[in-house]
Amino acid sequence: MTMQQQERGCLPLTNCFATVPQDRWYAVERFGKYSHMLGPGLAFAGPDCCGCCLSFRSITSRVEQNTVNVQTKTKDNVFVTCRVAVQQSVRPENAYDAMYKLANVHEQIDSYVSDVVRSAVPHMLLDEAFEKKDDISEAVQKKLETEMTTYGFQIHKALVTELVPDSSVVQSMNEINKQKRLRDAAVMAAEAEKVRVVKAAEAAADASQLQGEGIARQRRAIVDGLRDSITHGTNGTLSTDQISELLLITQYFETLRDIAANSKAQTVFLPHSASAVADVASQVRNGIMQAGAGGRMETGAPCGAEGLRDGPRHAVLAQSDPRHHKGSGDGGVAATCWLRSGPRGTAEPASVQTEPNLSDSACTREYR
Repeated sequence: MTMQQQERGCLPLTNCFATVPQDRWYAVERFGKYSHMLGPGLAFAGPDCCGCCLSFRSITSRVEQNTVNVQTKTKDNVFVTCRVAVQQSVRPENAYDAMYKLANVHEQIDSYVSDVVRSAVPHMLLDEAFEKKDDISEAVQKKLETEMTTYGFQIHKALVTELVPDSSVVQSMNEINKQKRLRDAAVMAAEAEKVRVVKAAEAAADASQLQGEGIARQRRAIVDGLRDSITHGTNGTLSTDQISELLLITQYFETLRDIAANSKAQTVFLPHSASAVADVASQVRNGIMQAGAGGRMETGAPCGAEGLRDGPRHAVLAQSDPRHHKGSGDGGVAATCWLRSGPRGTAEPASVQTEPNLSDSACTREYR
């Protein structure tokens, strides 16, 4: 609806009388010249002949709103569309100015709003423009009040209703916000996982402590029971080493019992301490020496040795000729190996002598 328009009187063929609506003002023009204003209701305008003498022009008294869209850019070179809603009305005492001074009120207001917005927004960043919309509104309203009062208009409000950046910028801002929320969610999830792990560790520690206390009480009761059962009826006492040995034996058999209870158990007991390793090495070394001594005795048998006889000391002389072996050189070298009997009939090396130029296949045995 336009702010002003031509009107006609309430009687046909004459404009002597006019019915003025409550929300409008009528300006009476006599032969095209402004005469006076008519208020709401039935009013006599003056003598008229067939509508040739008098005519009416009306303007609304309601508050109207103009919506202005201004495209500009921010300080960080982001193009935005700023939508400003301006609410204005005609001053009753200045209705004449509102009717006759402005040809198009909406375009005039649009020009002032665009000037203010394009002067204020380029000094702000995009985020600042969103945060300082009230500052833009106050600047626009102040400018319009100063300028439009001259034309008989009262500015009630100038509201920045919307700031619309370019669609790609909106998408980027949404993505930034999304990633920020995802980061916060990841941090919160990590904190929750941390709390869960810490609480689980604390619970496991408490459970292990209670389990250890239970095992300690159980072993104390076992030791007390073993000591009482062994020393019952006697005045004897058990030392700490004996009690520890009993406890270890009890644990050993409990372990065997647990392994036997599991049908899928695959467990092999091996010595694992430093002394046990030394034990294994000693046993292997003794076995190798005994096997080597038996091999030397069997090697001397074809040369006529009958083995070692029982006695305090025995000696065997064995000769080896290099000519009997592949790759041997000239001249025979005889090796005399003196053996003495050890405990339980074992042979131990006593001395080794080398004698050249002995006859082949000679084997001498001497008993002392």
